[in-house]
Amino acid sequence: MAYVIGVDVGGTFTDAVLDDDAGTVLAAKAPSTPPDYSRGVIDVLEVLAGQLGCPIEEMLANTHHIAHGTTSSLNALVMGNVPPVGFLTTKGHRDSIYIMNVEGRYLGGSPEQLQNVMGQSKSHGLIPKKHALEVTERLDRDGNVVVALDEESARRSIRTLLADGITAIAVSLLWSFRNPTHEQRIRELVHEIDPTVFVSLSSEVSPRIREFARNATTIMSTQIGPGLRDYLGSLESELRERKLAGPLLVMQSNGGAVAAAEAPKNAISTVGSVLTGGVVGAVSLGKQLGHRNIIATDVGGTTFLVGLVVDGEPVRASSTIINHHPINVPTLEVHAIGSGGGAIAWVDPGGNLQIGPHSAQAVPGPACYGQGGIEPTNADANLVLGILPEHGLLGGRKPLDKDLAREAIRTKIAEPLGLSIEDAAAAIYAVQNAQTGDLLRKTVVEAGHDPRDFVLYAFGGAGPAHCAAYAREVGVREVIVPLGQVASAFSAYGLASSNIVLAAELSDPAAMPLDPARAERNFAQLESQVLEQLNRQGLTFTGVEIEREIDMRYTMQLAEVATAVPAGSLDAAGIHAASDLFEQRYAELYGKDSGFREAGIQAITYRVRATGLLPFSPTLPEVKSADSADPTPAHIGTRKVCLDGRIGYVDTDVYDYSKLLAGHVLHGPAIIEVPTTTVVVPDDTTGTVDRLGNLTIAAQ
Repeated sequence: MAYVIGVDVGGTFTDAVLDDDAGTVLAAKAPSTPPDYSRGVIDVLEVLAGQLGCPIEEMLANTHHIAHGTTSSLNALVMGNVPPVGFLTTKGHRDSIYIMNVEGRYLGGSPEQLQNVMGQSKSHGLIPKKHALEVTERLDRDGNVVVALDEESARRSIRTLLADGITAIAVSLLWSFRNPTHEQRIRELVHEIDPTVFVSLSSEVSPRIREFARNATTIMSTQIGPGLRDYLGSLESELRERKLAGPLLVMQSNGGAVAAAEAPKNAISTVGSVLTGGVVGAVSLGKQLGHRNIIATDVGGTTFLVGLVVDGEPVRASSTIINHHPINVPTLEVHAIGSGGGAIAWVDPGGNLQIGPHSAQAVPGPACYGQGGIEPTNADANLVLGILPEHGLLGGRKPLDKDLAREAIRTKIAEPLGLSIEDAAAAIYAVQNAQTGDLLRKTVVEAGHDPRDFVLYAFGGAGPAHCAAYAREVGVREVIVPLGQVASAFSAYGLASSNIVLAAELSDPAAMPLDPARAERNFAQLESQVLEQLNRQGLTFTGVEIEREIDMRYTMQLAEVATAVPAGSLDAAGIHAASDLFEQRYAELYGKDSGFREAGIQAITYRVRATGLLPFSPTLPEVKSADSADPTPAHIGTRKVCLDGRIGYVDTDVYDYSKLLAGHVLHGPAIIEVPTTTVVVPDDTTGTVDRLGNLTIAAQ
């Protein structure tokens, strides 16, 4: 028997899904354990082993691989919880990371922040100036050496950083993506002085044009690399002691995994790894259900995440933004706000009710957890409204205290707003649904899609309690709550479904139509890189898929569009076809006739993505079918539930998910209790259990 395990480490809970080569799928959930998240990983693996009825050592000895997703990298960067690092760059260019290309004032800001020009600042520098030093050297735009590297000046700068306690150094020299020799020599010099220092080179982390983004990407990767190395090294050692046979893999932002030993070398690629797990899971489940256009939504303990699958493929982006800095990392496009189940409700100075972005997280957690938390959260409101069961979560392993929830809402929300506790809880529920609906609208509608053409998948511990409401906000007609064996561990299911995906890129700007031989050389170089990296993963693949693309733009514009280039040899006709496809994609993104071919088209960055296909990944098994649509055998009672503050509490049927069968149809309002989540079926909707045990919510 061989197992594949996906482990999703969130801010509040750690989820795991196990699949074997016989088609068995198991899911487990355990509290996360900050600051040492590895304890939560071992805890959830113990739960899985218990479900199998064997010791954890026996389970791990038969495990083909573990795919691990973590928010630790992203959380460290967002919260600024990173160690000091040094930065070495070309003489005269140190201040580029502080000037921030002017973009630092507004990148990643909300519309309100963009309009508040006087309130904008660049006070979010990555490192203090004393840790940003220069070296004498210079390359031209073609990579030719104009000024040789002054090795003695480089040594002086390195020693200055090390004397100040720096243990990790980012190196980003001008035009190094055209010729990396100076950067590589600086790394040698660092290791001659101290071989234990962690060094990241921009020519390896981000070989892409544009100085500010390349510098920021390299610095951030250096900030999280040592911590990721230590965490994964410690976790893998503990797993090996417990007899793990296969490799430990780490999810990347691009939707694929990489060997844990390789991940720290390009640590920035793991930022947002957990965010992409749900999208990968949606693609996998969509293949089973025949859905090609999917809105994947995940309401976890801390965040609300939205990703799109269009025509069977996840929507991708070539960069992202973290703390007002552009980051060059290929990623699945996932939008997030701090609006999870543990998001804290608060009243702003203007007397307006706000939800998030701060979260109660796993410690102390929502007030109802009884762990010392005093701030009201979405979870507290849902308990007061009757949505969550008073007997607790995780099948009763996580007890809930309604009195503590009521007290937190009373003191922090109800009394300041002059509301009853019940009305305050209903207001929290309504605001949560409205702001998650707003993010859906931004993600789907503003990208030029019609929500009515999509099916919405809702997962995460809190997602099924809110999905029908936020889907209604944007006009989605059908909601799928993946239940079956994965329930609220759907992101972990996505991790277990992932293959190895590696990407390499290189900027080589040129006007179109370019020489096909030039494009072939660039693609051949990148393909050689990713195939060599695949060979270092320690896995046997059933096949390898190669995808190629070029980031193109109109001359004098900044908006680049990733444009697919077919495999095989390129000729003039192929280059012309790529230009045509760029214009088609540009029109889809920015509107018909918005392009201007007469201005000329430029090819900027080449990218190759290699997917190593693993022997097997989870498919959800079919569940037993019911003799009729009547769900009465699963009915376990009624309770007062409020889903709309204007209506108040109404008697609501409650069902035990474990007793529901394929074909059962529930008429709202109804509550379905699952050990790891709670599903709300509102009035005027029906919930139908499909052949895989998922629940489809649709208007009556």
